[in-house]
Formats: sequence, structure tokens, C-alpha cells
Amino acid sequence: MMINVLNHKAFHMTEAEWRNRCDLAALYRICDLYGWTDTINTHMSMRVDGEPKCFLINNYGELFNEITASSLVKMDIDGNVYSKDGAYNDAGFIIHAGIFRARPDINCVMHTHVRVGAGISVLERGIRPISQDALEVYHELVYHEYGSLGSHNEGDALGVSCQKGECLILRNHGLLTVGATPWAALRRMYELVRACEIEIIARGLNEAPTLIAPEVVEDFTRRNKPKRALPEYGLSDWRAALRQIERLEANWQQ
Repeated sequence: MMINVLNHKAFHMTEAEWRNRCDLAALYRICDLYGWTDTINTHMSMRVDGEPKCFLINNYGELFNEITASSLVKMDIDGNVYSKDGAYNDAGFIIHAGIFRARPDINCVMHTHVRVGAGISVLERGIRPISQDALEVYHELVYHEYGSLGSHNEGDALGVSCQKGECLILRNHGLLTVGATPWAALRRMYELVRACEIEIIARGLNEAPTLIAPEVVEDFTRRNKPKRALPEYGLSDWRAALRQIERLEANWQQ
């Protein structure tokens, strides 16, 4: 089947915004491929290049495998909507606007209700340093206490939490990651989900896990942290994921 790929001129927007739209729509399709969906709920967003107060978010009501570049809703951190059509989730706006206000260096936010993540979120201790996957996120891990999701105060509180780290476990709720690029946010979410999966498996076994020595955790963090700050962090995985959704002949670039 031939895919009809449109461009920014068809929608009277900047080339940068269209590129952001294609990347975010691809991110939703990748999440669908990975099984990180909750019907029409949860949300990802991207800041619009050259318009630091504006971001894109899903048209509330669409399944992740229905989202396209043109269907995304454009709004700003003050709640003004620039798209002619579509709707947005109020809690989604509060979460993403709060984070974009607090972290001007962040351009992509991912929030999921992945079951293993929600499972870890209800546990007091959460993720322990028991696996290589846990070490990948350990130095960026922040636990955010459950708050009133419809409250603007909660958006501000999430912004404060995101200033402490890029991988959040939202207590009694789910997971959230951020990045300067969609590939960085995606890679962090993948690693965080993996760490949660291994923690859940370990807790179901009739034996105490072996904790990685603190000095090893410290050394891993020292060597790993600079790599995660690079602009190409997660890019190879992103390109691989794009090839996966391209094989499905997905029409996200419409």
C-alpha cells in the first residue's frame, strides 16, 4: 500500500512544526506498538521548535494508532488553543504545561499507565539497584507523590519534581519521562519500563534479590550520565523503532 506523506505547506505551518508533528505522531505509534496504551488515555507532548510556549498533544479521543501529524492539537502553556479542530485532556494539559514551564531545556514529555509501572508506583520502596536496567535510570529517578490531577498546583508540583530528574514514578499512578528530544524521552521510558518489569519479577520470587554494590552503582552513574546528555542519546533506538512502524505501513505522516 502506498502511504501518502503530506508536508507542512499543505497545512500552512512552519517546516519545524510539521517535523515536530511527524515525530510526535510517530512516538504515539511506537507506544502503540510497544503496548504502552490505555485506550484513549495517557499522553505525550512535544514543544514546537521556535515557539517555546507552544506544544503539541494528542487529540483526546483518538487511539494511539489513529493519531497523525495533522490531528495533533497545538496549544500553549497558558491554555490557549491554536488548532481549529480537536480536543485535549484537561489533566494532560496541566501535566505537560507544568513541566514545560519548569524545564525550558525539555522538548518532549511522555506519560504512560503501563501496568508494571503502575504496579511499582504503589510500592513504598519502588525500584532497587538489582539489575543493569535499574542502573540505567537510577540516577535520574524521582518519586512524585500523588496529587490532585485536575489542579494547576499539581502541574507546578510535577514541574518541581522534573527539575530533580528525568525519570519519574508517579506514586499510585504511572510513569513519566522527559527529554530534549523524542528519542531521549522514548529511550528513558523503555529503560524505566524494563527496570519496573525486572523489579516486579524479582518481588514474585521466593528469594531476596542481590543488590548491586553502591560503589558499582556510583561508577555506572559516573560513566553513564555524560552519554545521556548527548543530543544523539536514544537516536539509534528511535530509528529502529521508526523502521518497525514503517513496516506496518502506518500513516502517521498525514
